[in-house]
Amino acid sequence: MLKGTFPIDKLKALPTPFYYYDVKLLQDTLDMVKTEAGKYNYHVHYAVKANANPRILSIIAENGLGADCVSGGEVQAALDAGFPSGKIVFAGVGKADWEINLGLDNDIFCFNVESAVELDILNELAAAKNKVAAVALRINPEVDAHTHAKITTGMKENKFGINLSQLGEVLDNLSKLKNVKLIGIHCHIGSQITDMSSFRNLVIRVNEIQEELEARGITIENLNFGGGLGIDYYHPNHLPIPAFDNYFAVFNKLLKVRPGQEVHFEPGRSVVAQCGTLISQVLYVKIGETKKFAILDAGFTELIRPAMYDAYHRIENISSDEEVELYDVVGPICESSDVFGKDVELNKAHRGDLIALRSAGAYGEVMASQYNCRRLPKAYYSDMI
Repeated sequence: MLKGTFPIDKLKALPTPFYYYDVKLLQDTLDMVKTEAGKYNYHVHYAVKANANPRILSIIAENGLGADCVSGGEVQAALDAGFPSGKIVFAGVGKADWEINLGLDNDIFCFNVESAVELDILNELAAAKNKVAAVALRINPEVDAHTHAKITTGMKENKFGINLSQLGEVLDNLSKLKNVKLIGIHCHIGSQITDMSSFRNLVIRVNEIQEELEARGITIENLNFGGGLGIDYYHPNHLPIPAFDNYFAVFNKLLKVRPGQEVHFEPGRSVVAQCGTLISQVLYVKIGETKKFAILDAGFTELIRPAMYDAYHRIENISSDEEVELYDVVGPICESSDVFGKDVELNKAHRGDLIALRSAGAYGEVMASQYNCRRLPKAYYSDMI
């Protein structure tokens, strides 16, 4: 069974469960992002929601990316990590007044506005500070992302963004507001997208929207396509870096960019997922009548994706080279949904073995909870152990 390469002796000395980050892989991924986006002068803002670990954020900021934030806490985390305020974009369907004021006080690049009522509030708060807020309208382009229903965001039934049928009314209202300035449009159709045809359809729809706006005499300075590029959860050893070349090439080939127009992206998962691994220890091997269970000291409190989305993560016993057996790999949480995988092929497991749950750098540590009064997992880094 092909497994990832881990410093086993060093990891054994650390109290489990914990997150382990391969800093070199993160840097290699960032280098690829910069190279491929740089071919077309595209701007990249890392989606902080994927992983807000302070060291991870600092490394990404040091590489010159901007930040895509969806809460005031994320805006502050981005500022604390060294992201320039002029490279921070702020989306979110429910921005509280204090969050908007934080963005205004720090003169962030842009608010991605998701409703007509949000525009009114943003205008009011900006006026109180004698400022003009730069905004991009987040539009639901009605493009199917062909991904999990819980991470699809660009359809009219989703809570996000402004529906195409309402865009004209929003634009009419926007023209009356003195303390907001339209600088762009923003679309995000979903997450973990591996079918490039979804992005092709998005580009075609944005080309159409641009033509409709220009018919109204509106010129757009910035186009923001959000993120959504998926990773290979099944083969992290063979494909550790997503196909950023194919991804950005789709937009370059089909997008009708106007003179002086800037193009922006907000990748998250594709940047950090493969560099992170949840390391856990086998507490018990339980033999049932029909099942053999590997019971770990990590549960959905440390990695909730399998319980929430039925998500797959490759699971490896990095302590054993014995014959492969089938296990249901489960955690200790008092919920039946605390299952990482059923009928998982693992090298024979023993109490104390280290288990690696791969591709956990996105929506892993950042979504950890203290349910059952558990401690939050610590993080360790390949260059610091």
